[in-house]
Amino acid sequence: MVQTTDKIYQLSIPTPFAVGDVHTYLLKGETLSLIDAGVKTEEAWKALESQLHAIGYSPNDIKQVILTHHHPDHIGLVDRFEQLEGVYGHEDNKRWLERDETFLNRFQTFFYTLYKQFGVDHTHEAFFKHLRDPLKYVAEGTLTGSLKEGDQIPGHPDWSVMETPGHAESHLSFYRSLDQSMLSGDHLLYHISSNPLLEPPRLPGGPRPRPLVTYQKTLDKCLHMDIREVYPGHGPVFTNPNELIKERMKKQEYRSNKVYHMLEEGPLTPFQVCKQLFPKHIEKQFGLTMSETVGQLDVLEEEGRVHVHLEDGVYYYEAK
Repeated sequence: MVQTTDKIYQLSIPTPFAVGDVHTYLLKGETLSLIDAGVKTEEAWKALESQLHAIGYSPNDIKQVILTHHHPDHIGLVDRFEQLEGVYGHEDNKRWLERDETFLNRFQTFFYTLYKQFGVDHTHEAFFKHLRDPLKYVAEGTLTGSLKEGDQIPGHPDWSVMETPGHAESHLSFYRSLDQSMLSGDHLLYHISSNPLLEPPRLPGGPRPRPLVTYQKTLDKCLHMDIREVYPGHGPVFTNPNELIKERMKKQEYRSNKVYHMLEEGPLTPFQVCKQLFPKHIEKQFGLTMSETVGQLDVLEEEGRVHVHLEDGVYYYEAK
C-alpha cells in the first residue's frame, strides 16, 4: 500500500442552497489545513465545530484554509478561525473576500449589459437586483498567497495544484500522485453535473470567458490523468472518474446538438433558446439556466456550427 503523509477527513456542512451540504476536507500533514470553508451561517459554523471536535480538533487548531474557488459555499467561514496563519487560493478569490467595490460594480454592469444583449426582457429585471445577495454568505478578508498550476499546497508537499476552470474561472483542484487522489471541489461531482457559470472578464475590457468551452477542455485534461479517488465538494466520494467524465461530455454533446436543431428552425436570441431548453426551470433558476444555455451556444460557435449577428443591440444565433 502506498504510504502518504497527509490524512484526509471529510466534514459535511449545511448550506441554504439547493445543492445541499458542501464538503470541506481537513488535511493533517506538516500543518493542519482546511480545504474550503463552508458558507457563512451560524448553522454551518456549529456543524463545522461539532465535526472537528468529533475527530479531536477545534477551530483554533486550523492553521490554513485552502480554497478551491470563490463561490459562497466554499469561502464563507474563512474569517472565523482565530489562529489562522494563511489563506491560499486562486488570485480571483481576493476581489470577493476584499469586497472590491470597483469589481463588484463591474460585475453588476457586466450582467446587466450582457443579458440585454442576449435578449432578456424586462420580466427578469429582478435578477439584477439580487446579484450581490450571495455576499451575505461570504467571509471578509484576503489571501495570504495565491496558487497556480504546478504549485504545492503550503505545508502539504504531496499535493500539487491543478487549475481546473469552468465551473468558476478561479477553480483549483489538488492532486496527490502518490495514491492518485484528487480534491476536486466542484469540478468533478458524482451525483450532479457541474454548472459552468457566466462571469465577467478577469480584466476590464477583456474577452468574455466561455465557461463551458473551458470546462470541456479541463474535463479532457482530467481524462488523460491517472485519477483513482475523487474527494468532491458535494455528494459522495468516488473512484475511477473516467467513465463519469465521458458520460458528462456525451451529455453536453447531446445538449449542444439539441440547441443546434432549435437554431435550424431560424435565428434565436440566447434568451429564446433558454426558454425552449429549460421551460420548467428558467423562472426559479434563471442565472443557472442562462449560463448553461450560453455555454451551449459558445460550444457551437467554437465548433463553427453557428453564425452570430447583432441586430438592434441583441445577439442572434443561427445554424450554419
